[in-house]
Amino acid sequence: MERQDDRTTEQKKTHRWGVVATDKFMSGWGQASNGLSKCAWAVKDGLDINKVERWVDNRNEMKYVNVVDLNTYRPSRATAHFHIYVVNKDHPSLV
Repeated sequence: MERQDDRTTEQKKTHRWGVVATDKFMSGWGQASNGLSKCAWAVKDGLDINKVERWVDNRNEMKYVNVVDLNTYRPSRATAHFHIYVVNKDHPSLV
């Protein structure tokens, strides 16, 4: 599995909780040609993770949306690519 984590070392402490989903559009080709494409939005402590979850859930290409602890979360074996994005106060789901 290829893993891409956009968080800095410091953000891994402040952005522990995340919203994870399977990307229907990106699964099965490109970097995920051998499986699923999963993504997560790591949310900074103190921000409204429920708003981020609703934003992800409302995206047509996202399915199986869940809030997880990114320190312990492990994508399924079927995952070929896993990308973690960073959510700060200026993220579209929060403005």
